[in-house]
Amino acid sequence: MARSYKHIQQYEREILELKERGMTQKEIAQQLGFTKEQVKEFFHRQHKKERKIAAGIALKKKGRPPKDNKITQTDKVNELKYIIAR
Repeated sequence: MARSYKHIQQYEREILELKERGMTQKEIAQQLGFTKEQVKEFFHRQHKKERKIAAGIALKKKGRPPKDNKITQTDKVNELKYIIAR
């Protein structure tokens, strides 16, 4: 039997709402069709993001930028200012 794939980030709002109601990770997983480990990792990543935001660290996109990403003159100047300030 093929497993149906569901991206857990699509259920972020529902997961957080169920957690606010006082449900356990196991109950949330059973209700939404995920494993307990998937829900546990979701909360781990969520808390990591919240800690970064609370510390004032900007969240950055991961990975390589797209090929058509155009670098403007202001981007170059800002990058140089950042390097000089270090």
